[in-house]
Amino acid sequence: MSVPNVFGPVDIAVSGMRAHAKQMEVISSNIANSRTADDGQGQPYRRLEAVFRAEGKGPGGVTIDDIVPDSSAPQRIYDPGNPKADSAGYVMMPNVHLPVEMMNLNVASRAYQANAAILRRYQRMVETTLELLR
Repeated sequence: MSVPNVFGPVDIAVSGMRAHAKQMEVISSNIANSRTADDGQGQPYRRLEAVFRAEGKGPGGVTIDDIVPDSSAPQRIYDPGNPKADSAGYVMMPNVHLPVEMMNLNVASRAYQANAAILRRYQRMVETTLELLR
């Protein structure tokens, strides 16, 4: 006789909360560096993306597999007074678009909240079960 994993929903929700918390950190970094024209190596900051990976086979949790730079081209902004401007007056700026980042942050935040709600419901279910057993 095998014993089912009664903590499956908890493990899944916790892994989702961890992954989405890390995703929110990455998005926050993108927002904070949205105007960074020099990343320390003479290039504009490159937007980062969190890559999710399923844990195990079948239903299970999720984890951040990798954090990769976005490959889209940097923005060119006309700012002839900027010391980083080229001969035509354009400055290479990060490929970060604040409205997109804010939408991504909202989605990640809602996913985190959904996983927290699952944990609260699971806790109530366990409490109700224990009350019935008394």
